[in-house]
Amino acid sequence: MGRSTKKDTILQVAERLFYEHGFRGVGLKQIINEANVATMTVYNHFSSKDNLVEEVLKQREERYWSYLDSHVELESDSPFILAVEAHGRWLKEQSYRGDMFLRAIEDYAGTDNEIESIARGHKSKLLKYFQLLAQRKGKDNERDLANQFTLLLEGTTSMTTLIGAEKATKHSIAMARTLVQHTS
Repeated sequence: MGRSTKKDTILQVAERLFYEHGFRGVGLKQIINEANVATMTVYNHFSSKDNLVEEVLKQREERYWSYLDSHVELESDSPFILAVEAHGRWLKEQSYRGDMFLRAIEDYAGTDNEIESIARGHKSKLLKYFQLLAQRKGKDNERDLANQFTLLLEGTTSMTTLIGAEKATKHSIAMARTLVQHTS
């Protein structure tokens, strides 16, 4: 295993374990064992568990935005609907047990660290993304529309844990169409 391969393995294992058991429910020893690496290998790549959590969140955010960008044509007639559909597919494929960023905000709130900042930054970026879509489509109420679509996606994510990604996405697409119709 090369050095970057070991780092990637550690990140993949850590993300899976954090997602399945929560940030507080997983120790470095478990990650080291499941990644099949030496303790020093982890510390050569990450200065602490918090640093590992930060890198996991950054990597997950990068994957989320790449996924969304690959499924949403910004110049299409309905980029809002495409974004909701893409988010729903992401939930089904990658985030069927809830939102890792929201968990990070909950677990690290008020601890004055980079983890909470990364997680909150992800939520802010989602809001800005919808504001940009609204601007590109010439919507007058871009801030309201951005808030509404961000709330819609956040609600879809929350409902996924209760009714599943497919049903939550189906309902959110219907709501998105209503929002788009009322802002035309």
